[in-house]
Amino acid sequence: MFILRCSHAEESTMKLHIEDFPKVVQPVLRYFHVDFDPRRPPSGAEVALASLVAVVGSLVVDMALVAVGTRLFPSVRNYGHFHFSDYAKLTVVGVVIACVAWPIVVRISSKPRWLFFRMAIVVTIVLLAPDVYIWHQGQPAKGVVVLMCMHLAIALVTYNALVRIAPTHRHRRRTPAHQA
Repeated sequence: MFILRCSHAEESTMKLHIEDFPKVVQPVLRYFHVDFDPRRPPSGAEVALASLVAVVGSLVVDMALVAVGTRLFPSVRNYGHFHFSDYAKLTVVGVVIACVAWPIVVRISSKPRWLFFRMAIVVTIVLLAPDVYIWHQGQPAKGVVVLMCMHLAIALVTYNALVRIAPTHRHRRRTPAHQA
């Protein structure tokens, strides 16, 4: 059963089961552990703190990689994609999307970290495609390599901030002593 928790005082139940989906989709859902048997989600405060850490951490790592990249490769010192205003907008948007996705994944999967990790890998690979494209269009290879490193670093920072600061919680099992 899939339970959507709106707040501690209010709880909305949506009864979804894998069997409610077309038979052709069910094996895919099972493989990815989208089984609507969630653990207890992180609190809103945990998600907010993890999101803040992910955004700030990603921007700091981006700045550090640009600094290192321009020192190692002086020829890309004035590369347009290395201006803070250029990469910060895209970084914040991407990280916020991941931060919204994490609580959703927790609510639909019995193995949210397993699923979220694989989602992060797929999204990172997809986000490397524009880097390859701009390199193919003539952008400097050294600058593109730094951009690719930035994508990888953002994924690492964001994933770790979310799963460690806003972890899932096991449901409390009621023992006979607590049921009285």
